[in-house]
Amino acid sequence: MTPHMTTRRAAALAAVAAMVVVGVQSGAATAAPGNAHDGASVTRTPGASGARTAIDPNTASERTAAIKSAQSDASSTADAIGLGSQEKLIVRDVIKDADGTVHTRYERTYAGLPVLGGDLVTHTTGSGKLKSVTKANTARITVPSTTPEVRTAAGARKVIWAGSGKPVLAFETVRTGVQKDGTPSRRHVITDAATGRTLHSYEAIETGVGNSQYSGKVTLSTTASGSGFELTDGDRGGHKTYDLNQGESGTGALVTDDDDTWGDGTGGDRQTAAVDAHYGAAMTWDFYKSALGRSGIAGDGKAAYSRVHYGNAYVNAFWDDSCFCMTYGDGADNKSALTSLDVAGHEMSHGLTAATANLDYAGESGGLNEATSDILGTSVEFFADSTSDAGDYLIGEKIDINGDGTPLRYMDKPSKDGGSADYWSAGVGDLDVHYSSGVANHFFYLLSEGSGPKTINGVDYDSPTADGSTVTGIGRDKAVQIWYKALSAYMTSSTDYAAARTATEKAATDLYGAGSPELAAVDAAWSGVNVK
Repeated sequence: MTPHMTTRRAAALAAVAAMVVVGVQSGAATAAPGNAHDGASVTRTPGASGARTAIDPNTASERTAAIKSAQSDASSTADAIGLGSQEKLIVRDVIKDADGTVHTRYERTYAGLPVLGGDLVTHTTGSGKLKSVTKANTARITVPSTTPEVRTAAGARKVIWAGSGKPVLAFETVRTGVQKDGTPSRRHVITDAATGRTLHSYEAIETGVGNSQYSGKVTLSTTASGSGFELTDGDRGGHKTYDLNQGESGTGALVTDDDDTWGDGTGGDRQTAAVDAHYGAAMTWDFYKSALGRSGIAGDGKAAYSRVHYGNAYVNAFWDDSCFCMTYGDGADNKSALTSLDVAGHEMSHGLTAATANLDYAGESGGLNEATSDILGTSVEFFADSTSDAGDYLIGEKIDINGDGTPLRYMDKPSKDGGSADYWSAGVGDLDVHYSSGVANHFFYLLSEGSGPKTINGVDYDSPTADGSTVTGIGRDKAVQIWYKALSAYMTSSTDYAAARTATEKAATDLYGAGSPELAAVDAAWSGVNVK
């Protein structure tokens, strides 16, 4: 590298390093409950024990300023890390660690075209010295021509496909419709612009399941409007909850009430589903802020919104990044809305994943995407500390979708659901993402609680390992910090299980040190699920 390039890199990367974004693992803090208008009475203040990330009230504005600063220097950064003359960088996020290390996440374009699978993260010291670069694809981004050789459907987007192997000119087509269970479908299909061959496809509507009507009496943050009240949370970015009234598009009607006492706790009352969704969104927001130092899903202090009463007898819930919203069905009997704490946490966390690593919703990366939502949704349930729905490592345990009282998924031994993978194998990426997620869910349980039999909050677990080894857990709080750090700083859109192990090892090293018991536990837990 020439002295000129070195100077440009230092100037560009130091400008980002100067912006304070998020302090990590730097103190103890506990989220406070919302204080606006109380709907039902308070049961308890949410919060989990253990170390917490310090909260900076200006995190969102500082993050925005850091992103703007990084974007102004993106051209110099592209030169500094050796990108080609036709490549440009678009900043998606900037995070600063307590030790001054800055992680800047970028998307790429080539000759003005989006590069799918070209995302990367630079890791620099506080002085702007480049430590390393994490790339979704290490291949050089270049194609012989940007002129397609085949025609495609109207509305297709011309892109560079770099999701796997050698980058090629391609088309991205979005096909809309309805999935078998009634969930909306927005399938992205990538085709080779030279041959028309399908290269990749994934579903953009990300789904999950859970329970409702089990959080008991809760505190709601609402807003006075005229002579009544509305479900608008002014304490958490203006989150709103809407009633679709069995519709399947739009936002429906903002949920309102005359006396600020909402629902009756039964599925026969239309407000009850809205109460659970609104409360779940609030607890997820508070968990992100308290445990992760993050202000909202995208880290910008802005809220998503919730839609309840979707469709007729719709037994699911989903996140849609295009509307930045969560949507909940009412269950098979139209009286069991899927609006529990772990479901709300699961759906919102799909949005967090989209705003950070943006894990592709297919193959092993899709399993990691789903597992991230299970991991964070479960963490929200523990964080809320509800006597009506105690934290556990079960997914969808209240909905009884199997008709026999069993949960939808188990984190301690995922195969108990009849389809999920306990351990990594060469074919795990061929499974549905809700089943390939089992490997990461099992890893997280082992890292948190360890192997073997134990009872937690009245639930019995007995987690095995692939090699018969014994794993000692480090506690859920530390495990969450490691997973989030890996997601936000080291994972990319194409991360698979082997790369996830590397990402969590780097995260544990950053947070707890190269010779720490936490890092050793990460290695032991991954070996326990056969990711070596």
